[in-house]
Amino acid sequence: MLVRVYASSVNMADVDYLLGRPNIARLGTGLRKPKNTGLGLDVAGQVEAVGKNVERFQSGDEVFGDLTEYGFGAFAEYACASEDAFALKPAGLTFEEAATVPQAAVMALQGLRGKPRIQPGHKVLINGAGGNVGPFALQIAKSFGAEVTGVDGTSKLDMLRSIGADHVIDYTQEDYTKSGQRYDRILDVAAYRSIFESKRALRPKGVYVMIPASISGVFQAMFLGPLISMAGSRKMGMLMWKPFKAQDVIFLKELLEGGKMSPVIDRSYPLSEVPEALRYQEEGHPQGKVVITVSHGE
Repeated sequence: MLVRVYASSVNMADVDYLLGRPNIARLGTGLRKPKNTGLGLDVAGQVEAVGKNVERFQSGDEVFGDLTEYGFGAFAEYACASEDAFALKPAGLTFEEAATVPQAAVMALQGLRGKPRIQPGHKVLINGAGGNVGPFALQIAKSFGAEVTGVDGTSKLDMLRSIGADHVIDYTQEDYTKSGQRYDRILDVAAYRSIFESKRALRPKGVYVMIPASISGVFQAMFLGPLISMAGSRKMGMLMWKPFKAQDVIFLKELLEGGKMSPVIDRSYPLSEVPEALRYQEEGHPQGKVVITVSHGE
């Protein structure tokens, strides 16, 4: 499918891929320079043309998708990928809003799913709730009926309250692992504390899922997490993310179209300012998503 791109959004994965982080990842992404020269994973736009084997879409359809498994390239005027990379854009969302969803919202959903399921009344904590993934995770947890605590910096707390957080914690003022509160589920997007510290904040039979931000985080989640899980009733591990799977997309579209979840956009940049957008993502600690808009002179 050839898609005319109207919007994309920035993920930390774009920045990490560009900079070759962590260093060990260069074995797969390119030792001296990126194997894929185009960046951009999230895409929203309109189908321009379809190949003979495309069955689910036709020219003119409004779509959104994730190009992670298809060579990237969403920071462009056009993108070309298998139809499996796309789904119909959620009704009522702009292209800019739809472009925030494919990676971050799917990652949030997968981090909150699993056994035991989150039940109404469960206490859920989202650490790093104000960034790319966190606002989606907070709203998804609320849709499950959970009592949700969002942890982030001072400047993001009002935003977290506005999207439904029952409680907020300013990490610059309070350490949630020492507060005495215990949670049924912790989704750690920031991942700046050790896995042993986070264990203190879990209830018996609680679940901790890390979206690692460092090599040490990967090591702890992959190797120490299973050992801790074997030694007690608390389960700890790392999210093994699967991009843009159909059942996840259907669930997220229902939330979006039903008004139970709304994208949070910090700011938008035109396509010509992608370097500035990546720099802001790296240095600016955005509240929610950074969006790339593409003008076709229409």
